Amino acid sequence: MPRIKDELGEFLVRLARKAIEEYLNSGRVIKPPEDTPEELWEKMGVFVTLNRHGVPKQSALRGCIGFPLPIYPLVEATIKAAIYAAVEDPRFPPVTLDEMDNITVEVSVLTPPELVEGPPEERPKKIKVGRDGLIVEKGIHSGLLLPQVPIEWGWDEEEFLAETCWKAGLPPDCWLDEDTKVYKFTAEIFGEEYPRGPVKRKPLVPEE
Repeated sequence: MPRIKDELGEFLVRLARKAIEEYLNSGRVIKPPEDTPEELWEKMGVFVTLNRHGVPKQSALRGCIGFPLPIYPLVEATIKAAIYAAVEDPRFPPVTLDEMDNITVEVSVLTPPELVEGPPEERPKKIKVGRDGLIVEKGIHSGLLLPQVPIEWGWDEEEFLAETCWKAGLPPDCWLDEDTKVYKFTAEIFGEEYPRGPVKRKPLVPEE
């Protein structure tokens, strides 16, 4: 049962684009619109992903930042994450306003992370590609990959765990360590089909 209706997902994607373009144009952080639906004031985790349109997936990513934990109302978190994804992702130079004509905006609304319990070697059996996103934590290191990432790259569960360890700056087999914590979560994903185009719910597993 989806928590986020399609029209609310579209609202968030449009809001994320507006937040980015207003910030790039004037340096202003927009406020939540007065017509924000009540449901979007609930605190939820969210990530905003920016992709260059019409290029191979290996070079499409242009920014992705968010909040894994439900610490802000969803509408406010979306505005913050959108701006951060555009100008604060350390992997990329800041997005320019002109670039937004060729960038698609995607919003992923997250469930709270849940610790994967049990022996480390059993972890691949307790997660599912096509449903779960992952967070790996060990010491000061932490890395997160959204549920859509292993689908896009064709990873199985062990590869997904290894890649999340890499994302955390850890060895790829660190998920086998007792002192490594692995969390899973799910997401509802909404994105533009093309820049400023229709917004659709994105199934993690391709529909039959």
